This record gives sequence, structure tokens and C-alpha cells, in this order.
Amino acid sequence: MNNIIVSMYNKSQNEAGPKAKIDVENFLKIYDFKIQDFYFYGGRRAELVSYRQSLFDIPFRLKGRYENAIFQYPALNERTNKAIMRNLKKNSQKVYILIHDLESLRFKNGGNNFELDLLNMSDGVIAHNKKMIDWLRNNGVEVPIVDLEIFDYDNNIPLQENYIFDKSVCYAGNLNKATFLKEYEPDFKLTLFGPNFSPALMSKYIEYKGSLSPDELAKELLTQNFGLIWDGDSSKGCSGIYGEYLKYNNPHKTSLYLSSGMPIIIWREAALAEFVDKNKLGIVVDNLSQIKPILDKMTKEEYQEIKSNTIKIAHKLRSGFYIKKAITELGVIDQ
Repeated sequence: MNNIIVSMYNKSQNEAGPKAKIDVENFLKIYDFKIQDFYFYGGRRAELVSYRQSLFDIPFRLKGRYENAIFQYPALNERTNKAIMRNLKKNSQKVYILIHDLESLRFKNGGNNFELDLLNMSDGVIAHNKKMIDWLRNNGVEVPIVDLEIFDYDNNIPLQENYIFDKSVCYAGNLNKATFLKEYEPDFKLTLFGPNFSPALMSKYIEYKGSLSPDELAKELLTQNFGLIWDGDSSKGCSGIYGEYLKYNNPHKTSLYLSSGMPIIIWREAALAEFVDKNKLGIVVDNLSQIKPILDKMTKEEYQEIKSNTIKIAHKLRSGFYIKKAITELGVIDQ
């Protein structure tokens, strides 16, 4: 088969930024996909460079004939997204889109956004979860859609099944976006990882351990009992643009946590709460004030059961199980 995966990365991001797309490429190499990457750098210059990429680089590098093409959406902007899709449609028998982010969903401007038309140009779509699929159907996407369930995570740090049960909780991410931390005072130990930490967040129970590379962070997570999935402006429920987006998307940090063998604490209305609950991978809460009472009552035996379930999922995530299942359901490969 002559297959291709097309991706575009922001080279000015830290290592974690493009990891989800790079992992997909690595997991699908066994099926002899050609890997075609395009790059950009943040800032005004990126917009200017995108003209040249769309007119010259993208058409030139996507020359050839392909049986199946997978476009890891999105690229930089509407111009580069359209250029990639146009050239793949011209040169490929089938073109599939793997969604990483949807601005029309995040900002709820689906009726005015070209994204849905772009998805309908494809021969099939891989969406994050059932809630995202429902939203896409309700907003006019008619092509076949399969459920990824969760992003895989290529994690080479050895899993440690032995642990100290200390009911520790951590949060990893861009701390500028975690605005709920500004009004939240935890009553349990909470360890923070990520860029843009403000000293104003320090309290009796908060510890900050810096902004680390994905590999360094994965090592640190081996010592934590739970990883927190929360976003938005409030500790009482995930709100604001990023909080609302949790109802539909699969945060990549969830896959980082689980692939490290670390159970999850997640908002009940988050799309991934169903996955966590169904597989018994952690704790589902309505607000952050519920965490400490639940942890206080939890026994080591109860945690061991959750931990064992998480280790099983970790092995799946580390093998690319979910992306391989999704492209098999779409008919891209025979399994």
C-alpha cells in the first residue's frame, strides 16, 4: 500500500506541543505510511510563510499517488488546512481526517466556520469521543465518523507497579490556562507542573516542580497517586471556553497520566469521565471540594484495584491500540 500521514507542527512550541501528532506517526509506521511533516513558527511571520507553503511547499511535497491519506487536523490556519486537503484529495483515493482540535467547537461558532465543510470533504473522520461525534452530526457532518475513545501516548519510562499510597494529587499543564487555581485553595497536597507558574499560587498545600519535558514529567508522575483533569475558571465546575471544551475533547494530559500508570481525578461532565468511570481508572467529581473527603475514605485496597486497571490501560496506550483500532474501523487497514 502507498499511504501517507500529513501533519503540521508549531516548531516554537515546547516538546509536548506536537507530541500527540508525532505519536500517531510513530504508531502507524508499522503500516508503511509515508510521513510528511510541515512546520511553522509562532508570530506574524507564520502567516506570511503560510502563503508560500500553500502555493509551493504543500503542492510540491504532496505530489504522488496515494491509496490512503490521513490528515492530522489542524495545520496552521484556514489557508494551510485547505491547501493540504485540496492536494490530498487530488492525489489520493481516500482521505481521512484525524481531529486533534476543533476551533468551531471550542468557540461554538460552527455555523460560521469552514471546518465542517472541510470534514465533509473527507472520506471519514476520527473524532475524540461519542460526545464530539454527536456534536459533529448535529452540526452537519455526514461522512463516516469513528470514535477514537482516547489518544494513545508513546511513553518509554518503565512502569512501576510498586508505589507509596500517600493520596498525592498532581496537575500538569499550562498554568496560565488553569485559571481555577487563582480562586482555589486545596485542602490536600497538590503538586503543579508546567510553564507560567505564578508565586501568588503558593499555599500550604501547593508545591511547584517546574516545567519539564515529556520524558522528565513522565518520570515525576511515577511518584504521584492521582492526576487531575480540570480546566476553566472555577473549582466548582469547569467553566469558560476551556472548561466547556472539556465536555467534548480528549485532553492529551489524560493520556500522559494514564500511560504513566497514574489514575485520574476528572470533572463529571468531561467527555472522558465516561471512559474513566467505565474502566474504573479513578475518581469522578462535580467540584474540587469533593476530592479530599473521597481520598480520606479511600483504602489502599481500593486504590490498588484502580491502579491495576490503570496499568492495563497504560499498556494499550503505549502500543497505539486506540489509533490502530480507529483506522481499522474506517477501513484504512485490515487488522
